[in-house]
Amino acid sequence: MIEAVIFDCDGVLVDSEVLALEVELAALSEIGLDYDPAEFSARFMGMNNLTFFDALAADCRDRKGHDLPQGFAQACHARYRAAFTRLGEVPGAGAAISSIAHRKAVASSSEVDVLEEKLRRTGLWELFAPHVYSTDLVPSAKPAPDIFLHAARALNAEPAECLALEDSSNGVRAACAAGMRVWGFLGGGHMDAASGARLLAAGAERLVADWVEAAVLLATD
Repeated sequence: MIEAVIFDCDGVLVDSEVLALEVELAALSEIGLDYDPAEFSARFMGMNNLTFFDALAADCRDRKGHDLPQGFAQACHARYRAAFTRLGEVPGAGAAISSIAHRKAVASSSEVDVLEEKLRRTGLWELFAPHVYSTDLVPSAKPAPDIFLHAARALNAEPAECLALEDSSNGVRAACAAGMRVWGFLGGGHMDAASGARLLAAGAERLVADWVEAAVLLATD
C-alpha cells in the first residue's frame, strides 16, 4: 500500500524544464558549446545546480580547452528567473494534487528560494507546505537517495511505503536507491519521444502520461 507520495517539482508539478532547456541551450550555444536537446535532457535533467555547472565546466575544458566564462552560472540563473513570467503548472497538477488523500511532499533539486517561488507562482505551495524539500538540505543531490529519504522521514513514512513521481533519469535512480516505488511522469512540456524509455531503463515501474492518469491511478493504488 502507498502511504505517501513524493513529487519532483520541475517538469512534474511546474512546467519549468522547458524554460530551463531554452535558456541553458541558448546560453551554451553563445559560448560555442552546442548540445543535442534530447541528449542534454537525458544527461543533465534532475541535477542540482552545483553538479550541473561542474559537469558543464568539465565539458568546456574538454571541448574548448578552457573553463566556463566567469559569471556564466550566475548569468544563466538570472535568465532562467526572468523566464518565470511564462511559468505555469504542468496541466492538471493543482486539481490532481488537491484530490490526493495520501501524505505528500515535494523533493526537488531546485534551490530552496527558487523552489518556493515556482510553487507560489503556480498556486501549488499551499498544497504541500511545510513538506517542500530541496537538495540544499541534504549532503548529496540526485541521483543519490538523500532527498527522498529526508522527505520520507519528514512524512513519518517508511521508504518502501512511498511512491515517487519523477520525470528525469537522475530522479528515478535517486528514488529507487531510496527503496521507493517510482512512476515515470511524461506530462511536462519538455518530454520527447524517447523520454519514457529512458525512465523505464532508469528503474521506473510504470509510465504515467499526464495528471489525469496520475489522479486515477493514485485514487486506486
